[in-house]
Amino acid sequence: MSITVLGGGISGLTAAYYLSIVRKTTKVNLYEASSRFGGWIKTDINDKEGYIFEAGPRTIRPKGLAGNNTLELIQLLELENKVWPITAHHVAAKNRMIYVKNKLCLMPSDIKGALRINPPFSKPLYYGAIKDFFGWKSKKRLDDESIYSFTSRRFGKEIADYAISSMICGICAGDAKEISVKFLMKNLFEKEQKFGSVLRGIILDFLLNGSERTKSPSFQPTPLYRKAQIERWSIYTLQGGLQTLPKVLENKLEESESVSLNLNSNCKKITFETGGPAKVMINGITHKAEHVISSLPSIQLSQLVSHQHPILSNELKMIKCVDVAVINLHYKKDLLDYQGFGLLVPPMENLPILGIIFDSCCFGMKDRTVLTIMCGGKWFEKWFGKDPNELQLLNVAMENVGKILNIHEKPDNYKVNILKDCIPQYVVGHHQRVERIRKYIEDNKLPLSLCGASYDGVGVNDVILSARLAVEKLMPV
Repeated sequence: MSITVLGGGISGLTAAYYLSIVRKTTKVNLYEASSRFGGWIKTDINDKEGYIFEAGPRTIRPKGLAGNNTLELIQLLELENKVWPITAHHVAAKNRMIYVKNKLCLMPSDIKGALRINPPFSKPLYYGAIKDFFGWKSKKRLDDESIYSFTSRRFGKEIADYAISSMICGICAGDAKEISVKFLMKNLFEKEQKFGSVLRGIILDFLLNGSERTKSPSFQPTPLYRKAQIERWSIYTLQGGLQTLPKVLENKLEESESVSLNLNSNCKKITFETGGPAKVMINGITHKAEHVISSLPSIQLSQLVSHQHPILSNELKMIKCVDVAVINLHYKKDLLDYQGFGLLVPPMENLPILGIIFDSCCFGMKDRTVLTIMCGGKWFEKWFGKDPNELQLLNVAMENVGKILNIHEKPDNYKVNILKDCIPQYVVGHHQRVERIRKYIEDNKLPLSLCGASYDGVGVNDVILSARLAVEKLMPV
């Protein structure tokens, strides 16, 4: 069976790996338009000074089905010895901050914290649970709503303004007032709709049906997952940076005789013929494929099928993405007055940055300071216009590092990356749109599968699992 995989980011690489190494497909052709594999995962290593800059994702959560799946992949790739965990007792796991009203505020990380007043909140967070438990749900059943609306309605406006809005900035660089509640809280939303409140839903669902794991008999924890639970990993990365993962995948695929890896290979059109192979135009040359797995951003895929399937194309292009600027700063001495994972800035503060990650604190870079500043997202053009230069972004980053962290020295080294259209925005109605997209593909019997960040989750765990599920649906065991 000849299969074409479009896109050489982590999802496309994983799809090719599952096809060729795990499922042992006859022929896999992987096409990547850029000059490198790995997508948004990109690590710059300074061997001389002993630090790294991450331009994109830097850590992974070892939680749930998707987290277990990634750890299983790490085992298959024999990368267990490269795992660098941050445990729950580490300061980077316990201390996460938000910047509100010109102050850094430590977010509660345990039950004790939820029982007392923590600025900027005017009440202990458990008041939100009380509000939810005794509150009435809307008489009109909702199919979807924004995560801001849901949180404000169930737990209070302060939690929505400070905690949830900041978290959405950190995860998808988006506006919580637009992002679907199903993006992060699908299970909680469904419990609230069914039982009248989130907390009551959790309690009643547990009493009636047992734990989530009990309801998922297919969930088989891997040895590495069990190790993560026993040692209480909060997050983890890999030695040499997260780019180690796509690089090892690339090396494994290069060793396989059934895989053809192709860089600088830009797909311009996909044509589907009834009962026949798909025709994929790469750099002006048409290639035939029995099946196509696309890990491309949906807006790119929409252009490839627009000539033949305009309805599908219109749905795909409605999944918008945002631009994010990532500025890495390195200082040769420890300048941080605060220890922790970093800080997020809620949109109500009206600042051009989304947050700052304290890399040197997270990853044991002693006697130095390494920071990552994230800017833009939903508000990129508002703050920086359509085409900002690197110096403009660097100055914004340094200005806000000075304002928030009181670090006014010039960095010894820096890196500016502008990530165009890097994070899809799961706005209200996103999940219904994805259902329509997949139904169209199924109804029209198109030899096309979808994976990647545009559909079922934007995290590293999500896109790896999406690749596996696409392969398993195409080639059941």
